[in-house]
Amino acid sequence: MSRGEQIQAVEREAAKRRLLAEAEAARIPVEETTRAVPDRRWRRGQR
Repeated sequence: MSRGEQIQAVEREAAKRRLLAEAEAARIPVEETTRAVPDRRWRRGQR
């Protein structure tokens, strides 16, 4: 993994955590946050 890719991965993680923290702070229902998850990944979890 190149340095640029590492930085991007870290930034993605930070953004994800920030979104989760904001959702918790606003007490957004779980349905609201799961809608952002790609359909494919969500379905795989159902099986």
